[in-house]
Amino acid sequence: MWRSRTNRDRKTVVCIACGESVLRADAREYDKEGNRWDRHGKEFEHLCKDCYRELCHQPREDLESLLLGIEQDGLTREEFLDRYFGAVEERYGSPEERER
Repeated sequence: MWRSRTNRDRKTVVCIACGESVLRADAREYDKEGNRWDRHGKEFEHLCKDCYRELCHQPREDLESLLLGIEQDGLTREEFLDRYFGAVEERYGSPEERER
């Protein structure tokens, strides 16, 4: 016979955004690859419900590869943002070009 679901997900997980420990049942899965439906061989990170609500839920296709391409140890925040904006313009064009 199947077990009762009342004890399911009674373990706690840590929110990757705020660091708060919450019950697994009160958390949301986060998949940095953006495809939580493909579950084979993955370990998911978790967000508390408040942090999950604050996320942008727009598609983030190619974001991980873009970030890895510009990432380098020792970059200041300004250097990283300069590289990020440059890489986005190189891939997708400037905002002015997209408006046309």
